[in-house]
Amino acid sequence: MKFSTKVVHAGVEPCPVTGAIMTPIYQTSTYVQAAPGDHKGYEYARTQNPTRDALQNALAALENGKYGLCFASGMAATDAVIKLLNPGDEVIATNDLYGGTYRIFTKVFAKYGIVFKFVDMGNMGEVERALTPATKMLWIETPTNPLMKIVDIQACVNIGKQHNLITVVDNTFASPYLQNPLDMGASIVLHSLTKYIAGHSDVVMGALITNDDTLWTDLKFIQNSCGGVPGPQDCFLVLRGIKTLHVRMRQHCENGAKIAQFLVNHPNVDKVYYPGLPSHPNHEVAKRQMRDFGGMISFTLKNDSMEAALKVLTGTHLFSLAESLGGVESLIGHPATMTHASIPREERLKAGLVDTLIRLSVGIEDAEDLIADLEKAIG
Repeated sequence: MKFSTKVVHAGVEPCPVTGAIMTPIYQTSTYVQAAPGDHKGYEYARTQNPTRDALQNALAALENGKYGLCFASGMAATDAVIKLLNPGDEVIATNDLYGGTYRIFTKVFAKYGIVFKFVDMGNMGEVERALTPATKMLWIETPTNPLMKIVDIQACVNIGKQHNLITVVDNTFASPYLQNPLDMGASIVLHSLTKYIAGHSDVVMGALITNDDTLWTDLKFIQNSCGGVPGPQDCFLVLRGIKTLHVRMRQHCENGAKIAQFLVNHPNVDKVYYPGLPSHPNHEVAKRQMRDFGGMISFTLKNDSMEAALKVLTGTHLFSLAESLGGVESLIGHPATMTHASIPREERLKAGLVDTLIRLSVGIEDAEDLIADLEKAIG
């Protein structure tokens, strides 16, 4: 089944009782049993919910996986994955990653004895040098947040298999429309469904998808035991968003490419971070593992001052100054004070995230209007 057909039909069946084409919102906390243990497959809504089941099945299909699990947020999904580990285990993670991920690693799980090493995963030599007998997991973002670095998923998977590691890929920036890490052998794919998959800035949710029976059993146990599950109405909203993922992503990519080129040619712009540009250091890897290059762009100005950056950040009209990304509307953000403020400044600078970096989530509006909006703000 082709992707455009999957997003409309995968995991979703008409209601057997009424014939409703949309999955009903099963707004219930519990289910009646005919006798103790004699039920219709549902006992308690933390454990199972038919609306959530439909979404989990749809997500598994989009990532070419066997199993999908949904959580109350992307961070709840991250939390579940790290709970697979034990004190003393080590995780090698990319050194350019979402600030919330860095925070939960270093401020929550590190105190329980889990060790996190942050390296430039664009360089496989750095990954290999960080390996020790205690290493149990590789944590990948690609494209990374916010510098749009590209990590070679297949190369990481090869290292992971050689050393019996769990390879986790945060696929939020790409979405399953652009990239399917499980097809390359990744152990787990993570999504903040809040972003491109839901796509309308109206829900917060996360998901994990895997082909591994043991990982699924362990993660499902954690999902039920720890209880970080989404409600049925939020699941309904994500199911609805999925149905237009392919058409939205096509427009995000088309607009992103046009705006990246506009920024490259602008006399007041210094660096542009976008994997679709031939000048991107890992452009060839991006071409190999992605179908297109998405709608996320970061850039800096030649006037490398906070005053100049703030003028742009507060000078747009169509690009709204806000956290998050992946919605139909365009957003502009300042990673150093917003999405990545939880990462110490010295660590940000070490990874190349300067204080004046500006990040764009390019929406699906008309590209000419978006370019005019940026032109006015940049000057």
